[in-house]
Amino acid sequence: MSKNKSFSTETSERYALALLEIGKENSSLTSISKDVENLILIYSKNKDFENIIKNPTYSKIDQIKIIKKLSELVKFSETMVNFLLLLIEKRRIFFLSKILSSFHNLLNKEKGELQATFISAQNLKDEEIKKVSDELSKSINKKIKFKFKVDKDLIGGIKIQLGSLMIDTSIRNKLRKFEQMMLER
Repeated sequence: MSKNKSFSTETSERYALALLEIGKENSSLTSISKDVENLILIYSKNKDFENIIKNPTYSKIDQIKIIKKLSELVKFSETMVNFLLLLIEKRRIFFLSKILSSFHNLLNKEKGELQATFISAQNLKDEEIKKVSDELSKSINKKIKFKFKVDKDLIGGIKIQLGSLMIDTSIRNKLRKFEQMMLER
């Protein structure tokens, strides 16, 4: 295990990589990706489901019943159902959120895409977001996929978080820099 990674991170990345490899082998990466998106949505919007996943007091049998019922309702692929059942069997289902996130990152890397967060003081049109995405994509020679957020506290400007790189052209940030310069004098 790497010195920098926790057990849960390392384990989650290994399971995510296994799911990605199975998807490539079976040529079912598209359906698995759709299943992962649905699971992320369900996990984030449904606190009862999150509790079932994270709570160790639920028995394997109960978790299996719930996952099978959910799989029927959402129509998960057979690969995804088997993967979730394996996580339950190995008592790794409580890593589900991290596994899904790791899978998402690996899939983006596989496609040559980078995930970035685009934060603006106001709603932007799709064309404006696409223009920024295209310009940044050209400058780093990789396709960038943005998650767009609005932060009314920015006053104006934008912030872009791309991995560990932060581009902050917000007025709030500029005012903070001016304030710091004045304090240092």
